[in-house]
Amino acid sequence: MMGKKALDAAQVFIDDMQLHGQLTPEEFLQQREAILDRLFPTSQLMPGAEKLIKHLHAHKVPIAVATSSHRRHFDVKTQQHKQLLQLFDLVVTGDQVTKGKPDPEIFQRAASGFAQPPTHQFTCLVFEDAPTGVQAGVAAGMEVIMVPDPNLDKGLVEGLGAAAVLSSLEQFQPEHWGLPAYSGAAAAAEA
Repeated sequence: MMGKKALDAAQVFIDDMQLHGQLTPEEFLQQREAILDRLFPTSQLMPGAEKLIKHLHAHKVPIAVATSSHRRHFDVKTQQHKQLLQLFDLVVTGDQVTKGKPDPEIFQRAASGFAQPPTHQFTCLVFEDAPTGVQAGVAAGMEVIMVPDPNLDKGLVEGLGAAAVLSSLEQFQPEHWGLPAYSGAAAAAEA
């Protein structure tokens, strides 16, 4: 369900849990909203995310967020991280596209939104935690690094086409992807 548009994910949930006639996707989403409104404000960054974002920004590497979350959810989830989000060139949320992941539309829209859009999609590097997001990035012709949630079934990680799978963003080595390397003092200052 990760990475899918909300109504599509709700339908998958209803189908998988065999709740037909007991709960509609719309009712599920209504109940889910109350839970998310309680949980999202305490969302934490993935380990290594802040260091990576500050490093890329310091080296003037264009960066974007392309999330399946709707803008309201994104804003609630990231309210503790407003300063860090200002370092991104743009944010594309799920309510800004017509097709959800695994369709590549959200990544294509993000890439085309840069001040200088990439001439080749493969020059874009995607970090994804969801299988459908990996599929979307690959379908967009981009290099994808998967950083799956530790609770995600390992069987869902294999065979998606990710160029690499990391257990944490702390393992990412920018120089292996044609980006400026972290440096001793600079890396400490960026952390």
